[in-house]
Parts: sequence; structure tokens; C-alpha cells
Amino acid sequence: MSVCTVCFGNLYEHELGHQACRPCADRVDRNLRALAGPDGLYARLADSLRPGSSSGGPHVSGSRTAPLPVRLDPLSLAARGGVVTILQTWLIDWHETLGYRHPRWDGDLQQQCDQVVHRLRVLLPWAAEAHGAFDEFSRELANLVHQCQTATGGEKPPRRIGVSCPCGRTLKVTLDTAGVRCPDCSAQYGHSEVLRLPLAERRSAA
Repeated sequence: MSVCTVCFGNLYEHELGHQACRPCADRVDRNLRALAGPDGLYARLADSLRPGSSSGGPHVSGSRTAPLPVRLDPLSLAARGGVVTILQTWLIDWHETLGYRHPRWDGDLQQQCDQVVHRLRVLLPWAAEAHGAFDEFSRELANLVHQCQTATGGEKPPRRIGVSCPCGRTLKVTLDTAGVRCPDCSAQYGHSEVLRLPLAERRSAA
């Protein structure tokens, strides 16, 4: 393998055969660290359950109906089946791939979040090198972090812009886009390569 499966950028000689380049592996590590700990995104979800708390949305008053007792978005992320369960499912997969015994979970969900993040970070160098679905893990993790940021009143989604592939296809990207593949000509662009593509012309209104 000569390209990163996450950003499609060329791998350095010492990375050949790996699933991901060092910058993409580092980005995954930052996303994992962002979720764990007493000040992490997962812990902040608990402070965002009450309507009107840390949602980042407008406050609406004078409603004729009583508001829900909790906000559903952060609740679904914080509850079992949300962030922690998704990360645990990935860790189970990694353990099974390596032939390790089934991981154990102790304590409440916050403690389990910290445990699974720690273990995933320990195994991250191996996964970035050898796990065949590392690109899928990277995308799902980034999506979880984005959902948590949105639910806790974090940054708004980055603005998407259109760039032109030489084949004529307009690709929608952001400044944070790790990489993209053109669905028409199958050309692959890494982060820096896609940002060097010319801006797509806006179509004038009829």
C-alpha cells in the first residue's frame, strides 16, 4: 500500500504497507483524547441534558407545550448504545483481530469511556499500521466527536466549499477534510492536494 486509506495522501517510505499516515493517526489520537477525562466531551454531555443548556441554539420562550425534561441528542450519545458502546465495539473488534481475550468493562459509563479510550490509544499504532478498517474507525470517531461538540454547544460545522476536479466534478470539502475521492474519475486527493484544487464556479441564478 502506497497511500493512506484515510486522507489518500502518499505514504513515506517507512510507512509503506500501513493503513494510515502519521498525521492521520495523530488526528485519531487527538479525537480519542478529546472524548475522555473529567473535562472531556463525554463528561460535558451530562451538563447538556437539560433543555436550554449548552446547546448553542436559540432560546425559545412562551411555548404552549411543556419542554422535554432532557435534550435527546446528548442523551442518546451519553447513554448505553452511544459513544461508549461504539468505542467498545471497536475495541472488541481489535482484540479479536489480534487474538486477545475479550476486554472487560468496570465502573460507570464515564469510567468505561476513559478505560476504552486508554486501551484504543495503546493499540492505535498497531491499528494505524495493520487494521483493515482503520479508515472506517477514523471516520466514525470523527463523527462522534463532531456530534458531541454540537450537542455540548461546541464549534459549528466547518463551512463546505466546492472545488473542481480536473474531470469537471465539483467536490464539496472543508478546511478540515482529510482527503477525498472523486466519484466520477476515482482520483484520490490528500488534505493538501484537495485544497490546491481550483474553486468551483458558482452557477448563476436563472
